[in-house]
Amino acid sequence: MDLLFVTRNHNKIREIQGIAGKDFFIKGLDSIGFDEDIPENKTTLEGNASYKAWFIYNIAKKNCFADDTGLEIEALKGKPGVHSARYSGKEKNDKANINKVLKELSDQTNRRARFRTIICLIIDGKEKLFEGSVDGEITYSPRGNKGFGYDPIFVPNGCDKTFAEMAIEEKNCISHRSIAINKLIKHLKNFD
Repeated sequence: MDLLFVTRNHNKIREIQGIAGKDFFIKGLDSIGFDEDIPENKTTLEGNASYKAWFIYNIAKKNCFADDTGLEIEALKGKPGVHSARYSGKEKNDKANINKVLKELSDQTNRRARFRTIICLIIDGKEKLFEGSVDGEITYSPRGNKGFGYDPIFVPNGCDKTFAEMAIEEKNCISHRSIAINKLIKHLKNFD
């Protein structure tokens, strides 16, 4: 089954394809020739995921899914949260985002955080939401060169490596996105 994923982020597509397995083929927005930015101006992850999915569904008239992910840091009262991708500015610069977080946490001993992903699936004009989250801690400096986003500074509970130090298969066993996508896949396999 082909699934249209509302993203142009090839890292996300590769990661989700690895989770989805051979029963599903994940295609990004390139597959429909869509190369514009979709606004992410809602106040919640749920709102952004839903908006993006409906935006493409209404344009392409294709079943699709969209996600929004936020890093929620306890000492920063949940920030960057829904603003994670653009925390340091509109450019969506991963390194700048990481540097801003580390600077804001420089005098904090409480490093507790969680990654949370919301996936919105639109099939035949009906919406369904799936959530995945993983708790962990923020490191004092970036570690690893795999992954993307905040992966170099996030160590999941029970692990001694950041997401950026893990092979994609290892990350996909425990990540917030894999939890949410596995719920989506289970739903699609049971879909009538």
